[in-house]
Amino acid sequence: MNPTRAAAPVVVVGAGPVGLLLACELRRARVPVVVVERLAEPMTESRASQLTTRTAELLHERGFDALLAGAAHEPRTHFGGLGFALSQVDSAYAGNWKVPQYRTEAALGARAAELGATVLRARELTGLDAQPDHVRCEIQGPGGPLRIRARYVVGCDGAHSAVRRLAAFPVTATAATKELLRADVTGLGIRDRRFERLPGGFAVAATRDGVTRVMVHPFGTGPRDRPGPPAFEEVVRAWARVTGEDVSGGTPRWLDAFDNGKGQADAYRRGRILLAGDAAHWHAPVGGQALNTGLQDAVSLARHLAAAVHERTAPGFLDAYHDERHPVAARVLDHVAAQEQLMFGGPEAEPLRAVLSELIGLDQVRAHLTALASNLDDRFRQF
Repeated sequence: MNPTRAAAPVVVVGAGPVGLLLACELRRARVPVVVVERLAEPMTESRASQLTTRTAELLHERGFDALLAGAAHEPRTHFGGLGFALSQVDSAYAGNWKVPQYRTEAALGARAAELGATVLRARELTGLDAQPDHVRCEIQGPGGPLRIRARYVVGCDGAHSAVRRLAAFPVTATAATKELLRADVTGLGIRDRRFERLPGGFAVAATRDGVTRVMVHPFGTGPRDRPGPPAFEEVVRAWARVTGEDVSGGTPRWLDAFDNGKGQADAYRRGRILLAGDAAHWHAPVGGQALNTGLQDAVSLARHLAAAVHERTAPGFLDAYHDERHPVAARVLDHVAAQEQLMFGGPEAEPLRAVLSELIGLDQVRAHLTALASNLDDRFRQF
């Protein structure tokens, strides 16, 4: 590749799970692809660690059995913190599959490299110039500026997407009103807590392989403008305030703060620029739906985009990606908003929680929620 100028049929911005799976799918369809990632090295954090039944099926179909074999099987889920056993479904991968995000990324990254995708790290997209027959990408990196002429550009670069901003995608969004803190900590001996609502707030704790994931929301805590992750001391104080437990003796491996802001691009395509994953729809990480919806976006988009690159279909076929995936994410946003009220609302949420607990006891309700949580009602034809 020329150090200052290049061309590619598709440029994918973002080398997270969504961008890497999209790259893999495009290469399987014999589409050359360049992935641009601002991080110099792959991340090593657990982050989103739950794969749904449908995602596991898609990964199995693509030969990622080693990744799935290392995942912990979880036959239960929750809606708004109200836990229930998943109903029986017609799938060899029924249930949820717990695997740290860095392992998922590593497996997808290795496959993308094997298939011949080009991944440019420590590069940041700084400009987009959309023309009728191409998009010019302006990129900055340690070797100086790089300009790539692409037939199509896809933003897989997260909730604060540079692609979405630079291409001026209209969005419908709701500002954050609450903030939660979470951390992965070693050296703790606290008990597991499954979505506990206590007088002072909400708390979750789960230990796997010697690492405890804690998540805490003191009731009434609003979002803060943060330049980076919270200090461990802040997590310690919040946890003590809500649970009365002291976790200061642990060693943090990862710290994070997230809020309940949410939104969705009004359209997933503007000419030759498209969005997928959190760049297209973003919300609080409830039930692993952000990661799973994004991975399923990637599979759908690859099918439509490969056909467009190879000129095997009518131009309108690419718009069908939006038509297929936008309603799916819109429904996820509604369900996440409902669950936020159930988990983080004050005493006014208790009557609703009591009624929903009764409903979850009904087989038909559990079957409906299982299909939603497992993404099995979103099965679509694969190429």
